[in-house]
Amino acid sequence: MANKFYITTPIYYVNASPHIGHSYTNIAADTLARYNRNILGKDNVWFLTGTDEHGQKIKKVADEAGLAPLEFVDKIVVQFKDLWKKLEISNNDFIRTTQDRHVKFVQKALQIVYDKGDIYEGKYEGWYCTPCETFWPLSQINENLCPDCKRLLEKISETNFFFKLSKYQNWLIKYIKDTERNPERIHYIQPAARRNEVLGFLENNKLEDLCISRPVERLSWGIPLPFSPKHVTYVWFDALINYISAVGQFDAQNIYHSDWWDKDVKVVQLVGKDILRHHAVYWPIMLEALGIRQPDTIFAHGWWMFEQDKMSKSRGNVVNPAEVIDKFGIDVYRYFLLRDVPFGLDGNFSQDSIIKRFNGDLANDLGNLIYRTLTMIEKYYAGKIPQVDVYETPYDASGENIKSKIKDLHREVALSLEWGNDFSLALGKIWEVIAITNKYVEEIKPWNLVKEKKDKPLKDFIGLLAEAIRKIGIQIAPFMPKTADSIILQLGGQEIKKDAPLFPRIETKKK
Repeated sequence: MANKFYITTPIYYVNASPHIGHSYTNIAADTLARYNRNILGKDNVWFLTGTDEHGQKIKKVADEAGLAPLEFVDKIVVQFKDLWKKLEISNNDFIRTTQDRHVKFVQKALQIVYDKGDIYEGKYEGWYCTPCETFWPLSQINENLCPDCKRLLEKISETNFFFKLSKYQNWLIKYIKDTERNPERIHYIQPAARRNEVLGFLENNKLEDLCISRPVERLSWGIPLPFSPKHVTYVWFDALINYISAVGQFDAQNIYHSDWWDKDVKVVQLVGKDILRHHAVYWPIMLEALGIRQPDTIFAHGWWMFEQDKMSKSRGNVVNPAEVIDKFGIDVYRYFLLRDVPFGLDGNFSQDSIIKRFNGDLANDLGNLIYRTLTMIEKYYAGKIPQVDVYETPYDASGENIKSKIKDLHREVALSLEWGNDFSLALGKIWEVIAITNKYVEEIKPWNLVKEKKDKPLKDFIGLLAEAIRKIGIQIAPFMPKTADSIILQLGGQEIKKDAPLFPRIETKKK
């Protein structure tokens, strides 16, 4: 196992306010960062997020708002930072592509690749999608529509600079396949369906070299090319580079050095499935051209729909994360997003589905277990937690099963997170323990033990409940940090600190 961990999110394009998709990726990354800090120590984990602030769309919306591009992005960046603060996202750094550290690094990287002969000047004539900021070869378009967003393409002819993607196509295919053959190596692209998608694309299409510039007369809002002042860097050779510009530097011999991107660091990158190709094709080739190691994992998650419909501003169904948090709380929002759907699949967001999770998983299951245990300790032991060596105490079959499950719980959560970023599965393992522990209360009927004055069985039983909840609190911490803090506060010492129920049921009107 690597002794350090570096987790990144995409840098988010700041042409509009943050939405549920942005928060989903950052909550997932935050969970992995918190989990790894518990394992490796806080000084051995680095969590990067940030904003992508150049490009035609930014210039366009800034002009429409009557602002200079930097003035416009400054306002949107505040919204992203405020949301991450509201969600208690624990990122170590926030990079902006307009920052001097990034601009200088990008220009250095471009010069290295240019001097190597992997960037060249050429004439471009073809079809361009402004919303997607992508050139498309004729072989991939139909009826002059963008293959991704289905909007009309624009015919463009101009001199630009190109990055030799085609030179590295066979190398990339081999690299991806080699990770599949190594049983001790986590697959490079996850989940499997996305890996197959990338390989299918690479094996069935000839890679076109990537246009990485725009003439200044058409777009001035970008990083100037160091070898051509008449051009600015465009999109991917600016945006993708942030992952290394934030944590390292090139030396005089053009060798990259970083405490967070070397062989002893596990590097995990989370992206949405809509930018998979850019991260699983363009990005690995950029790194190879620069002589820099690859990340360990690129994981592409799914999209969130709203009541089975794709979210869009025109439909008026874009979910505002801040409003959901204000209504249900931070941890409820985090839990719902991480639990309701496996990380690689699409999910469906609705208020009814959140309330169902809240009342079922959080109020009935976790909240009920904690509250009934605290009540029994308060009632039978004057608020003092009975001291029981749970792991040396013999129990009946159900009690032994709980004991076994809580001993193995960390391993089960670790397997779910470290090999597949499967937050839903990890939470499912925790909720299995909650379910069998709640069931055990009904089996034992502790009130009967009190009536029958069976002091030792009652003490052992309460001790097991307290230990189970303690272990649940520890394992739930990366996913629901405020809830974990509350559990530890109430049950982490010699005496309980009983509070109101963590998750009081939400009453709903019958339809």
